[in-house]
Amino acid sequence: MSWCQSIANFKKSAGMRVTATDHGTHSGAINRCYTGHMCSHFEPIQAQQTGWMHQHFGCSLPASNWRSNTFPTMLAPFIYVDAGKPVCQLARFGLVPRWAAHQAKFGLHTYNARSETVAEKPAYRAAWRERRFGLVPAQCFYEPCYETGRAVDTAISRIDQTPTAIAAIWERMLDPVSGQSLLSFSMLTVNADHHPLMQRFHKPLEEKRSVVVIEPAEFWPWLNAQSTDASRWLIAPQPGTLTAEFPVDPYALF
Repeated sequence: MSWCQSIANFKKSAGMRVTATDHGTHSGAINRCYTGHMCSHFEPIQAQQTGWMHQHFGCSLPASNWRSNTFPTMLAPFIYVDAGKPVCQLARFGLVPRWAAHQAKFGLHTYNARSETVAEKPAYRAAWRERRFGLVPAQCFYEPCYETGRAVDTAISRIDQTPTAIAAIWERMLDPVSGQSLLSFSMLTVNADHHPLMQRFHKPLEEKRSVVVIEPAEFWPWLNAQSTDASRWLIAPQPGTLTAEFPVDPYALF
């Protein structure tokens, strides 16, 4: 069984909609598995962006390599505060709470956390209460656009071409198989029904959602926020800060 097919089977057993018709292992097939859901695909910060990391956080990117496209359960650079200082380590996309340590596929349905319920949901509430706030540095993230009548995975990035810092919560636990420390995260999302750009994504009758984008001046305040006031950062991206690569002749994912 292929990796993508196992995802489709998991989603079916969990009552989630499966949109894939091609169960291959290439990135296009993985795209199809996740089309229609909130941000499940992004391009992490590139290794040559070390200057941006040092400028804003005073730390380095991970020494290990990471993939140029990230989907749930894959590793990507992640920024959080440790002992009062920002650090950047590889972390798994899809938060795995400590009580789910033996559920290998748990992260397939925790890669996004709704800001409206993050403080209440069992998978996320400990991370929120304990102020485990982080940032996902991304070159771009993808959302499905249905303006052609079919889902087209569309890249969204900052207009100034700098990495997009996406607000997230994180968890750390011991992997029961390897015995190693596992860092995992979920991107925070908000309603975007009235956002000039983000309202163009997802199905016409579905709620429009967006990841939370943190501006550079707010990096440190967000990372050190108190759980009692962190919600003030959970807003839709500022208009005019993001742009999307809408294709002229889009490739339909299904």
